[in-house]
This record gives sequence, structure tokens and C-alpha cells, in this order.
Amino acid sequence: MQLPPLNALRAFEATARLMSLSKAGDELHVTHAAISHQIKHLETWLGRKLLQKSGRGVALTAAGGEYFRAVSGSLAAIAHATGNMRRDHDKRAITVGCIPSIASRWLVPALPSFQDSDPDLDVRIVYARAEERFDDESLDVLITLGEDLSGGRESRLLFSRRNQPVASRHYLAKRWTIDDVSLAGADLLHDESVDGWKEWFRKAGQKAPEPLRGPIFQDFNMLATAVIAGHGVALCPVEVFRREIERGDLLVLSGIATAESQGYYVISNSWAKKPVRRFIDWFMTVCGSGA
Repeated sequence: MQLPPLNALRAFEATARLMSLSKAGDELHVTHAAISHQIKHLETWLGRKLLQKSGRGVALTAAGGEYFRAVSGSLAAIAHATGNMRRDHDKRAITVGCIPSIASRWLVPALPSFQDSDPDLDVRIVYARAEERFDDESLDVLITLGEDLSGGRESRLLFSRRNQPVASRHYLAKRWTIDDVSLAGADLLHDESVDGWKEWFRKAGQKAPEPLRGPIFQDFNMLATAVIAGHGVALCPVEVFRREIERGDLLVLSGIATAESQGYYVISNSWAKKPVRRFIDWFMTVCGSGA
């Protein structure tokens, strides 16, 4: 069996898929120069030109396109088989990636009840970023913002992302005049940028303050801590904060909402093993999203 240099093949596949040497380097954790070197090595080995410059990026040659279509599916199949092999040696363990806002409010507090119901199953909880996509080489379950429409994936809606203005009683006690109409005068808290509040004021038919001031939090859990502590008013997904709202820790200040079409999902392979399905069914029940 005559195979090409496999590191060079991985570099080519990633570059052809992402159409970027830099992005391929980020994915494979090597430098831009290393990716370029590997591709030149593969081209020399094949005796064919696979990539060419296109503006500030790269493009596939005719031979490169043909070769990419031939090898990409095979590499994906190898990755999938490898992931299954690595996990299946321990059938009594599942790995769950979860974004912090859901983990801290819903998953971690409830986890003992799942362990009581299935004591022989080990559950590994790992940190997931909001933009992270499901990777069945490392995860059995991903709980994140947004669904995965890829073939072979199953996405179940956990919470709507419907964002509404909320504040603590402590804050409102200091600013008792705040209501739907006067939010422009509130101390606004921002999640990553001021764009969320700009959208809310637009939907409310109100003129946004200029400039939009207030602290900007890169991490949503820091924003949640600030609003519960009484630092101001934040746009929060009211379903995710259902318990804080029911306890009276937070009050919803307006029925006007943004991000209503978005949601938080539980994602897995459609052929997931039985322990994974038991975990997902349990967590959906915990969150009140189904049996």
C-alpha cells in the first residue's frame, strides 16, 4: 500500500477545507509556515500542483480539487472510527462539553441525581466555548448555544435564548423609577459588546442613549454575577435564568425581547450509545424541556 506523507496530507486537507493556510495552522496547532512546507512536500511527492494563490488566500487547482474530494471523506471516516475506538474501550463513561452559563445553573447542581440513578457510569464534564462545535472524537454530548445541522447529528432544544431586561431587587430599590419607558436612564450591563442593547432599544421603538455606556463583560457568567449583585440592568435569557426569576433574585423589566429565534441545544450523534441517550433524556427533564 503506497500512502503519501500523512502529516502533509492532514495539512492539505485542512487548508483545502478552510481555504486558508493560517486557519489550517490554527486547527492543527502549527505555524502558517509549517503548513506551507507540508503542502509543498506533498506536491513534490505527488508531482502535481495542488494549491495556488488567490488574492490574499489560496485556491485549489483542478488536480487539487480532485484530490481533496478523494481524500477528505476517507480522513473523516478514519477520524470517526478512531473516536469510537478511543471511547468504546470504556463503555461506562461519557464526556459532556457544556458552556459555563448552563453548567453552573443547571448541569452541575443537578448532576448528583443522575449519578444516583446510574452510579456505575462516569460522567466527565469539560468546558465548552459558546462558538464550539460538536466533535465526536472528544465529546459524547455538547451543550451549547446554537444547533448543529450536520448530517448524523441530533440537536434537541434545551432553552430559548429570548433575552429580556432584568435587574435585581437591590438595584431597583435604589432606582425605583425604572420601568419599560425609562431604561435609557439605567445603568446598562453589556454582554461582549453594546450591540445587544442597541437591538433592544430598536425593537422597543426607543432612542438608545448616545453613547451607550456601562461595563462590557467578555464572559456571560461575569455579567450574570454583576446583575445579581445589583450593578445594573442586563439582557439575559429568561429561560436560563428561570430559577433566579422565580426566587425573586431578578425581576423582568419589559416584555420586549431580542434573540427570540436562537436557542441553547443538547447535541450528540444520532447513533449515540444508550448511556448518552439516558443522560440527555435526564438533562432535558431537569431543565423542563421534555421527558
